[in-house]
Parts: sequence; structure tokens; C-alpha cells
Amino acid sequence: MAQLDYYKVLGVEKNATDDDIKKAYRKLAKKYHPDLNSGDKESEHKFKEVNEAYEVLSDNTKRTQYDTYGHAAFNGQAGGGAYSGFSGFEDIFDAFFSGFGGGQTSRRPGPVRGQDLRVEVTLTFEEAAFGVEKTIEITRTEVCDVCEGSGAKKGTSSRTCTTCGGAGQVKQTRNTAFGSFVNVTTCSTCGGTGKVIDDPCAQCGGKGTVRKKRQIVINIPEGIDDGQAITMSGQGEAGTLGGPYGDLYVYVSIRPHSLFRRKNYDIYCDIDISYPQAVLGGDIEVPTLTEKIRYNIPKGTQSGTTFRLKGKGIKYLRSNTHGDLFIKVHVNVPKKLSPKQEELIAELKKTFGDESYGSHDEKSDKGKGFFDKVKDAFNG
Repeated sequence: MAQLDYYKVLGVEKNATDDDIKKAYRKLAKKYHPDLNSGDKESEHKFKEVNEAYEVLSDNTKRTQYDTYGHAAFNGQAGGGAYSGFSGFEDIFDAFFSGFGGGQTSRRPGPVRGQDLRVEVTLTFEEAAFGVEKTIEITRTEVCDVCEGSGAKKGTSSRTCTTCGGAGQVKQTRNTAFGSFVNVTTCSTCGGTGKVIDDPCAQCGGKGTVRKKRQIVINIPEGIDDGQAITMSGQGEAGTLGGPYGDLYVYVSIRPHSLFRRKNYDIYCDIDISYPQAVLGGDIEVPTLTEKIRYNIPKGTQSGTTFRLKGKGIKYLRSNTHGDLFIKVHVNVPKKLSPKQEELIAELKKTFGDESYGSHDEKSDKGKGFFDKVKDAFNG
């Protein structure tokens, strides 16, 4: 399978700034977001590609690895060859040809957006149809409210790491007969942050973030369907180095209903009617999502006939339009009859004669009964 070119996915050049990458990501994420493209598998696939590309290119360390080794940097193939540890193409070029040493200047660590969270909420059929307010509990990483994310004890501050000069990376140059080899590693003193905390915050231990349980109120809109998601911006994990919070994706699961079935915004149900109702027609009682109504069926209604009640279905998302209700009737033939009922049915049967098989007409085969047609077929 062809591997993605993360720069092409976001539509930016390889020399794009962090702001360029962030702007491109926000534009494409909004374009392909699941909430705006419900049921569109292609948009869902594009949305995942955009997130995958942004996760790498928004992280300075990952971006450097990707620029150097491509996808091999993330599948275990990088690091085992002669070029392990170089910070970029310029360093490899210098190592074999220039002999000047140094290499490119390491980027200072910048703000990183927090991870997205995903939760599932189960609704009843009616809650999904009419909307509901739900409160859920999640556990997430939040900015420490004591040190406000600095990681330092209140009243103190961090200082620039003297080992790496705030770059978060340390370069080591080795001169060989083939040139200068530049090896870039994460600074062991500051752990890649570029800052050193001498007196860490007691609550977060110097991390700047803590794990907390949080209750989130979700307003479920009318008409949401099974498998759809609600995006709550900024309710995911906390970012690092002042980066923004990630998002919270709430995926909906709907319990089956004892009577109704749903397909998009239309609902379906089955209703039993008596034999006299099917023959004579008339009003029958039909359940809807809000009430029971009277519906007139015609004489001679056959078992399995489906009737459509316009506008009695589920409300469309972000619209005042409603789907329809489809009722399928089934003629209920009684298995037990009273003597009086049997007598009446027998009298009724006499009035039909052989009509149940078709009436005989000597002038035309169209009126022949079923058994007459079978006899003719064998005689032929």
C-alpha cells in the first residue's frame, strides 16, 4: 500500500512554518469532519489521513524524523543503519561531503496540541429521536491549577536549560576520514523541553499537568442516529508547552425499540388487524412516537400491505423536516372460534361458493377455478 506524503495531505510545502501547518490542518479537518459528512466513508478516510499527517508535522521531533527517514522513522526501520541519529538531510550531506561540521540548527520545542478523547453514550430510541441532555464522567489530563502548567512551585519559575541552551536537543560532532558526523539526541538534562525546574510543583511533580475526573454535560440533538458522533472542542487532553486542549468525540449508540425500527429518519412498525377489519375497512389505531392516532384503511386490505404516514417519523438534524412512518398490516386469523362464530363463518362461506378458487366460465378460461385448470393441464 502506498504511504502518505504528509505534506501533500495537508497541502503545504516542506518548508512550511508551524502556523502554515496549523492553518492547513484546521481548514481540512473542518472540511472532512464526520459531523458535517455523516455516512460519507471517503470524508471519514480523508479526516483520518489529515489527523495522521498533523500528528507528525505538528511535532518538531517527529517532523525532523519524518523529513530524514520518511515513514521508516515510525515503523522501526530507522535507527539501525549508518545514518541513525542525524537531524536532517543537511546533516547527512555534511557527514559525507562537506566536512564543515555543525549541521542545521535545532528547532526550539513549541506548543503541542493535546490528544483527542473518544467516549460512547447509549441512548433510548426516544432520546435519540427527541434529543436529550446527558452528563458523562471522563478522566483526562488537565493543566495543573496550582502552577498553571509551568511545573514550578508557586512563586518560582523554570530556567532555560544550560546543557542544550533551550533547544531540547544536543548535537555531537565526530570528525572522521569521511567528514563530520553530526548526532542529534534529546537533551537528558531537560528531557527535551528546553527548561529546567529546580523547585517543582508539589501537585503535578513538575509535569504541569494532572489526571482528573471531570463531568461533562452533552446536549444530544434531535434526530441523531446510531454511530454518529458529537464533537466537543477543547474537552480532550491538555496540550503540552502551552498547547491547546484536544477534542472530545462522543459516539452514539441507540438501544432497539420494542415496536419501531429506524432507517435514517423514517420509522417502521407492524400492526395486526382482524379479518373483519381487513374485509370491511375502517379506522384502526396506529401508534406514533408521540401519540396514538386513527387511520382509515380501505376495504379488502391484504395482509402485508404497507401504509405511509407522512411527517410522522424522526426530525432531521438541524432541520424542521420530519421523516415518515410506515405501517405494515398483518391480518390476524383466529385459531379458536366460539360455536356461534363458527356457525357464522360457515354461513359466510356458503355465500362465496367457489369464489376462493375462481368462478367457472365456459366461454373463457380466465374464470376457471384452480382445480379445473389443473384438470385441463393433465388432460392435455
